[in-house]
Amino acid sequence: MAIPTENEAQLREFCLPFIRGEKLPATAAELMASRYVAYSLAEVDYILATHDPATQSETDREATEDWAKKAKFTGLKILNTERGEAGDDTGEVEFQAFFTADGTEHMHHERSTFVRKDGKWFFAEGTQVQIPKRREEPKVGRNDPCFCGSGKKHKKCHGARSA
Repeated sequence: MAIPTENEAQLREFCLPFIRGEKLPATAAELMASRYVAYSLAEVDYILATHDPATQSETDREATEDWAKKAKFTGLKILNTERGEAGDDTGEVEFQAFFTADGTEHMHHERSTFVRKDGKWFFAEGTQVQIPKRREEPKVGRNDPCFCGSGKKHKKCHGARSA
């Protein structure tokens, strides 16, 4: 069954059996989705229990719970998966999680690595994907007129100061 990421209510219903301990996620993507739902419900015990035991002690429970309670989760997009199926021992899931915190909308883009130990998937580590910022103003070339209106070429005016 595909993970229903288009609808928050359906995603929650899909993931609650994992969080309640009624089922185990069969894939890394299912674990990732269930951790997203656990964050949205501030189910910190599940978040910690699904963290790789090798590095679980490095997770700050209080900070995790505080952040989960302050954020309002609004959406999840799974962008890509590599391995992480029922027969694999490792997997990677690239996703975007959308949330609101302090009245501001945010998007968290991450590539997470998962490991399977004794038939159970665990979150191993995540790397945030940095999105390059787009230039808001037009680019000024060296030979273009300076933006200050002096009539000089940019390279002889403000461009000279930044060189």
